[in-house]
Order: sequence, then C-alpha cells, then structure tokens
Amino acid sequence: MSAQASLSSCLTVAAVGLTCKVALNMGYFASVTVSGLHNLLDALGDEETRRKGRGVVTVCNHISVLDDPLIWGILPLRSYWNLRDMRWALGASDIMFTNPLFSKFFENGKVFETFRGKGIYQPAVDGAIEKLNDGGWVHLFGEGKVNQPDTYPITSSSEGRRARLPRFKWGTARIIMEVNHLPTVIPMWISGFNEIMPEPRNFPRFIPRPGANLTVTFGAPIDHAKITSVLDLSASPVDAAALQVGRADELRPTSDNATKLNETTAFGAARETEAKRAARCALTDLLQREVEAVGYRVSGSLLGKKILGIERSS
Repeated sequence: MSAQASLSSCLTVAAVGLTCKVALNMGYFASVTVSGLHNLLDALGDEETRRKGRGVVTVCNHISVLDDPLIWGILPLRSYWNLRDMRWALGASDIMFTNPLFSKFFENGKVFETFRGKGIYQPAVDGAIEKLNDGGWVHLFGEGKVNQPDTYPITSSSEGRRARLPRFKWGTARIIMEVNHLPTVIPMWISGFNEIMPEPRNFPRFIPRPGANLTVTFGAPIDHAKITSVLDLSASPVDAAALQVGRADELRPTSDNATKLNETTAFGAARETEAKRAARCALTDLLQREVEAVGYRVSGSLLGKKILGIERSS
C-alpha cells in the first residue's frame, strides 16, 4: 500500500470509527452493553504472536445493515489511528461497490469486494487469507447477509426448542483452513441492532431508529484443539455427502472464464477433494455453533426471536 493510500485509509477508518463512537455515546440508543472486549484487545495486543503470522478472526451474527461499522464504535480511541488494529471485512459488490465513489470509500475502509454466488474461491477470500498470514484482523459475518431474529428457524432437541442461525457460508471456514498459522478465532454476538434498522421498515428507510438496547459480546477464543480436530478430517477418508447438503451452490464454477474472479473460482474448484470439502463443512458448523453458544448466553434459547409478540429469553 502506497503512503497516499495508507493515509487515505487511515483517515477513512478514523473518521468512521469516531462517528460510530459518538453515535453509541450520544444517548440516541437506550443502552449499549459491551462484554468480553478484553478477549479481542488481548489478541490484538499480542504483537509478538501477530508478527509471527498468527492473525485474529472475529465471527459474528449479522442482524442489520449498520452492524459494521457501528459495532466498532466500542473500540478504544487508539484503535482508530492504528490501521493494524482495525479489521478487514468482506462486503457485497452489489451493495457496497456500486459506483466509483463508494468503491473507493469501502476500499479505504478495509473492505474486500466480494461477489455473491461466485463461490469460495475468489480474490476477496484470498485477500482475507493474506491479511491473516500477515498477522492482521479479519471480521466475518458467517451468514453472508443480514438475517434478523424473527427469521431464525426453530429446532427441537433433547435441550428443548432452540433457534438456529441460517447456515454459515463455506468461505468462512476456508479462510481459517488455508492460513499458514491457525489464527485466534473469537466468536461474537450482537443484539438490538435489528431494532435500529428493522426489516421491513417504513419511510425514512435510511434513518436509524432511536431507543434500541444494544449489546456487543465477545466470547473466549475458540480452543485450537477443537479446530485442529475438525481439520484432521481433511487427511482422513470421510463421507462428505451428508455434510454437503444444500451447499452445492457455493462451489459451482462459473461459465465466464474471462475474469480473474472466474479463473480463481474454477481453479479452486478443480483442486477440491471430498475430504477437504467435508472438513470445511465441519469447521463451518463448528464456527456457527460457537457463535450461537455466545448468543444463547446473551439472548436466550430463541436467540431473540419473538413468538406471538413475546421475546423468549429462556
């Protein structure tokens, strides 16, 4: 990154971060509760480990279009002036990169342009892996899009009725699987942000709604032993078919080979093995369950989903 680009990025990140911090502290929202932030700050502060190429990944539910960047208004002021201590994110091309001005803004804001429907082998995912190999921080919304609590499916098990998040995308696991050193992976849970920008919402659509009770919770880093036990699947013969149900669309090569995006997608798909797909699917499931576990502690067994107008929290 050139000095000019670095300065532009620093100014963009600082301006957005400070704006979000002001928004969270001006009384526009009823409350803002932050828990476990030390888990993230400790990981970011371990510069010795990061210099060795062990990055930081945060994985979170996604409940409004303002989740990122608004949640990062909770960070200490020093974070906004240190690009290394601010996250890289993946953003949808059809939403964020719709014109040259927006493209430059989000590029300066450390967002990789991501193409929905183009599979897990694309430059944005490769870029996230490169940043982690450099000890950077990458934030992921595992669902790949906004899903508000009222849309969550309900399942029944020996533990009773529970809500589940929509299935996480395979790219989330690919990023963690293909780094040089296993990153520090921190599950997160946010709530209340869906009340700021509810779906659907009436005019004015682009004005955040006041009075929400917001929470941002960071869980403890996922034990590396849990992750490595899943990754061992890639070295063992397994039945991948049962793990791949409903995910074929995420690994479908495109027909147009003229662009780098499609070349990357086709090349990556050609290198796939059944065991690797199974391991990635199992890791994706692990990441989702770790995020949901934080959610159950914060929002109850229904993850904030309302039934008959009553929000269940137990």
